[in-house]
Amino acid sequence: MPLVNHRTALGASALTVAGATTLGWALVEAHLFKLRFAEVAVLPAGSAPRSILHLSDLHMTPRQEDKQRWVTALARLDPDLVVVTGDFLAHRRAVPTVLETLAPLLAKPGFFTLGSNDYLAPRPFNPLRYLRGPSPLDAGRAILPWGDLVAGLTGYGWLDLDNRATRLDLPGWSIDARGVDDPHIERDRYEAVAGRFDSNVTLKLGVTHAPYRRVLGAMAGDGADLILAGHTHGGQVCLPGYGAIITNCDLDRKRAKGLSTYSGSGLHGPHTSALHVSAGVGASPYSPIRFFCPPEATLLTLTANS
Repeated sequence: MPLVNHRTALGASALTVAGATTLGWALVEAHLFKLRFAEVAVLPAGSAPRSILHLSDLHMTPRQEDKQRWVTALARLDPDLVVVTGDFLAHRRAVPTVLETLAPLLAKPGFFTLGSNDYLAPRPFNPLRYLRGPSPLDAGRAILPWGDLVAGLTGYGWLDLDNRATRLDLPGWSIDARGVDDPHIERDRYEAVAGRFDSNVTLKLGVTHAPYRRVLGAMAGDGADLILAGHTHGGQVCLPGYGAIITNCDLDRKRAKGLSTYSGSGLHGPHTSALHVSAGVGASPYSPIRFFCPPEATLLTLTANS
C-alpha cells in the first residue's frame, strides 16, 4: 500500500481553498463600484473651481445592469465636464446600451477618445499573459461598430479627441483640449495636434486612452495642465502593500491609477503636468475580476494655482 503524505495533502487542500476564496472575492469586487474624489490645482489664479467626471473602460455588454445603473446615477454629481477615456464597448450590440447608460451625462459638455476594445471584440484569453508585458493585438478579432458609437456620442454634442484638437468655450471658463487615438494599438498621431497649448484659456487638457510615455511626455512638453488616461484598470489585480503588478503599457506601476505628475520637454523647455489615470469601471467579460482594485469613476475638482 503506498504511503500518503498527509501534510502535503492538507497543504494542497488549503491552497485550493485559498485560491477559490480569492477568485470568489475577485469576482465580487468587480461589482463593488467606487466613486473617488480628488482635487488638483491646475487653473489660473483667481479661477472658480470646476469639476470633471472622469470615466474610463466601461467594457459594456448589454446585460450588465448593475454597472449601467451605477454609471447612470453619476449624473447626480452635476459635473461641469465629462471625459471618457476609451474602451466603452465589450459586445457588438452594446452601443445602444452605452448611449442609454450615459444619457443623463450626455446632456453635459464632454470629450472622449476610443480604446482598442471599441474597435475589436473581446475573445477568450489567458489573463496570466498580462504578466509577460503589454497585451498583444490578437489576430482575428471581430470589428465592433465603433463608428456607430462615435456618431451617437457626437450626436449628443460630445467632442471626439481621437488625433484631434479643439477649443471649448463654456460659461465662465474655456478649454484647449487635444487627444490621440489609442496608443496601445499604435493609432496615436500626436503630430497631428502637436504644438504649444493656447495660453489664453482656463484649462489646457490632454486626453488619451492608454498612458504611454511617448504621448504623456509630448503633451506635458507642450504645456498641458492636466492629462487624463485610462486603460490600465489600475492593475486590475493588485497586491496589498505593493499595488499594481502591471500596467499593460510602459507607464510605471506606481502611476497605474489616481493622481500623479508627468514631465516633458518641449520647444519652450520642461513642463510638469498633472496626470490622472482612471482604474476604470469594467473589465473584459473574459476576465471579470478585480482584486484590491475596485472599479471606479473619479470626480476631479479643479482649483486655482496658489
